Amino acid sequence: MARALEVPMYQLFYDGEEPPEIPSPPKGISAGGVEGGSSGESAKFFKKLHQLLSRLSGGDRKPIMHMTFQMVRKNRP
Repeated sequence: MARALEVPMYQLFYDGEEPPEIPSPPKGISAGGVEGGSSGESAKFFKKLHQLLSRLSGGDRKPIMHMTFQMVRKNRP
């Protein structure tokens, strides 16, 4: 949606002139390491995932996003 509107993504969720302060990553996860998917095998995986998800229609993507959000919610303390 942000890309279609040609605005930074934070503007869809934040009401302010400047971007919000970026919180520190959870304990045990480095901001720029492999865990973040910025390099190595993680980066390859996320690139491939992005390519595959971009081929899906919005209707096909919706159940995948729902399942992902449910898994994240279940794994939070």
